[in-house]
Amino acid sequence: MPSRASGALRRSFLTPVLPDPRPRRVAQLLVGLYLYGLGLALQVASDLGAAGWDVLHQGLARQTGLSIGTWNILIGAFVMLLWIPLRQRAGLGTVCNVLLVGVSFDVSLWWLPEVDGLAARWVCLLLGIVVTGFATGCYIGAELGPGPRDGLMTGLVARGYSLRVVRTGIEVAVVVAGFLLGGTVGVGTLLFALAIGQLAHVFLPLLRIRAAVPAAG
Repeated sequence: MPSRASGALRRSFLTPVLPDPRPRRVAQLLVGLYLYGLGLALQVASDLGAAGWDVLHQGLARQTGLSIGTWNILIGAFVMLLWIPLRQRAGLGTVCNVLLVGVSFDVSLWWLPEVDGLAARWVCLLLGIVVTGFATGCYIGAELGPGPRDGLMTGLVARGYSLRVVRTGIEVAVVVAGFLLGGTVGVGTLLFALAIGQLAHVFLPLLRIRAAVPAAG
């Protein structure tokens, strides 16, 4: 029988209640997470530089033989463990993010054709960044919990650290570590870093789902 301590931990760490409208939120979340994995796969397929965390995932994949998507899942799960001392609360979206983005990445990379020619690679890169930006608006707009990496950042900021320092420090650390492990760093890595925030700023207001207002009377 679970102890009271373990039950309290689950209640403090997980946010099980889904705000209304529930079906639309879950559908948008799942579409967003699939598209997020697709966008990241397009960027890797361009071979012009992976997104920051994917530089690390790609480097680990090359060192171990596990897929990039598998490392996406493993690193996401590890980062979620770091939420516990930061007292961050995970939602359905957080758990789904950990489990599904890596699967979507591997599936998308499997069916995407090989990209030949510099022009086609640039199209693949730019399309991947835009798709990832749209997907970010989808899964954040569903308001079912942040991704594990975003939650780590906000948890550290809540402890009094500068947002700029935390975000920059984490991104630089994972890119450098991934590069040393053999991940691909290039113009795409820089473009993703510069564009993803702006794209999310555009798409998030369009895709944010407002809580249902109870009918009067």
